[in-house]
Formats: sequence, structure tokens, C-alpha cells
Amino acid sequence: MNQSVFRLTLPILFGYLPLGMAFGVLFTTQLDYAWWTAPLMGIVIYAGAGQILAVSLLALNAGLLEVCIAMFVLNARHLFYGLSLLGQFKGAGWRKLYLIFGLTDETYSLLTSRPRGTDRAYEQELDFRITGFNQCYWVVGCTIGALLGENVVFDSTGIEFALVALFLVLTLEQFKALGEGFPIWLGAAAAGVAMLMLPSAHQLIGAIALVTAALLVQYRKSHGQPSEEESKHG
Repeated sequence: MNQSVFRLTLPILFGYLPLGMAFGVLFTTQLDYAWWTAPLMGIVIYAGAGQILAVSLLALNAGLLEVCIAMFVLNARHLFYGLSLLGQFKGAGWRKLYLIFGLTDETYSLLTSRPRGTDRAYEQELDFRITGFNQCYWVVGCTIGALLGENVVFDSTGIEFALVALFLVLTLEQFKALGEGFPIWLGAAAAGVAMLMLPSAHQLIGAIALVTAALLVQYRKSHGQPSEEESKHG
């Protein structure tokens, strides 16, 4: 099973390692903390872009309350992810808490796009291992980056682009799995509207709100209309 999980999570590995390294380098070069705090943050918080945001805020001497609020706003999108996976995680037992904790953008994309069998217990075990593998990749990246930032001087400009590249790959995987481009175009349109209408600090939440509202309207329309069979008997 682990070999299968490793193959499934390879795209995440190639994204999380350089991105985690970018975080580790930023952490050790901008903050006056021990290098091992960076991988510890990856284990306890595991927030990806939120951790990078926290480094920027802490470097500007922001208070912990401000950092917590900013990270909550940035990661509020995970609330929507969790709601859509309630049925998939039902009956997962002790694994459920970790599945919820480890739900990142990339893990969500992988869990919702991969083919699933009829054995619910097996599929939940696979979900659990996928989540664990992904966090391991992130923590390893954080560790390598922290050690490099502590001991080696080099130009790391542009390494943060790994996150953008990873999202592009996962978007293509979602498109192949769904076979429908509407959600992707809707997301792009919502992002464009948010960029035009909202300040940068609120663009992500605004785009998520627009997409959610549009999908709810579409869902209500598609499920509110009677089917052809119901119309015949009506």
C-alpha cells in the first residue's frame, strides 16, 4: 500500500519539498529562533502558506494575536473543504481527527480526484496514509531549508514559485478527474473579480465566497428542477 501511496503523492512531494525549504530558509534567516523550530512548526501547525505568512508578520514584530487572526483568515477556506468531505470521513474512527488536521489544499485535491473503490475502510486507510505522507514531505522540506538557512548562504529568490506550479498541476489533475471545466473557469472568474474589486488582503476570501455562492446557486437549480421521470408522473 505504501508504494501505491508514494506514487499517488509524487506531485505533492515535488511541490512540498522546495516550498518547505523556502519556508525553512525564510524562517532561519528572518527570525531569531533555533533552526529546529521550523520543522516543529510544520508538525504542530502544518499550514503551508500560512506558515510563510507567519514568518513575514513575526519579522515585522507583529503580535501573536495578529498572527493567529491572519493565519485563520488565510486558512478559512479549509472550512469549505471539510464540509465536502464529511461523508467521506464518516466512520474513520481515530483517524478522523488527523484527516481533518492534515487537510491542505493539495491533500484535498488528491483525496477528491483519485479513483475510489467500494471498500470504505480500505479507502479511509489510504486517505490517512496519503495525508501522513504529504505532511512528512512538508516537514522534511522545512528541516532541509532550516538547516540550509542556518549553515549556507545562497540566493533563494523564486523558490516560492513552487507553490504556484504545484497548484497548476493539481488543477489539471482535477480537470482530468472531473471531465468538466466549469468549476475551473468559475474559480478563475471569481479570482479576477476579487482582484478587481477587493484589496489584496481580502481577495482570497472574496474569491472563495463568490465561488461558493455560485456553486450553491447551480446546485439548487440542478436539484430543484424535477427530473424527466418525475415530470411524466406529475
